Amino acid sequence: MDSLLPLLTACVFFVGSHFLLSHPLRRPLVGRMGEKGFLGLYSLVSFVGLGWMMWEFSRAPVGELYWAPTNAIWIVASILTLLAAILFAGSFQGNPALPNPDGDVIRTLAAKVPTGVFRVTRHPMMWGFALWGLAHILIAPRMDSFLFNGSFVFLALAGSYGQDRKKEASLGDAWAKWERQTSFLPRLSQLAKVEPRFLLIGVIFWLGATWVHNLFGNYGAGIYRWL
Repeated sequence: MDSLLPLLTACVFFVGSHFLLSHPLRRPLVGRMGEKGFLGLYSLVSFVGLGWMMWEFSRAPVGELYWAPTNAIWIVASILTLLAAILFAGSFQGNPALPNPDGDVIRTLAAKVPTGVFRVTRHPMMWGFALWGLAHILIAPRMDSFLFNGSFVFLALAGSYGQDRKKEASLGDAWAKWERQTSFLPRLSQLAKVEPRFLLIGVIFWLGATWVHNLFGNYGAGIYRWL
């Protein structure tokens, strides 16, 4: 475990800095820097943390596999990453959870009837990250992978829960109405109601992202494993 300590340290920084900046440090920093200044600092710290974590993951020792990634596991992981791509692709339009200094804009978005991927979950972007991380844990069940990919899963899901609590406090009835109309957990039965363009964008993004694995020597990700 000692050799994984640098990766563990980077993961703790990445996850911990997100929670600190999103909750206890947010209000005093916004008071000093303003909303835009805070968002700039938040983005900078996030990119530094992510870069550090990726660097340590690339240097971490590759441990033993805890289970064999069979074809069945690869199929499940491929489906999870495809779903993640669709959720992520549709999360940028009409998302009241995205950072926005204008509270009235957020209230307007939250007051609308959910459409697209928001029929599936009110946190499509975060669930996209979580499903992506889970899929990579399934096909690379090693301790270094548990730390790296598990950080994304934990941050996405715990962060979504914390975001709901924060929005409830700041937006009141507007966010409560949005919560009543949406689901925290993904409702896969609602995928059929997602606009075809988001499904198409998600599929294209998934095909591109899985193909890029080849450039890093990770051959046969996604559908390319069987082509």
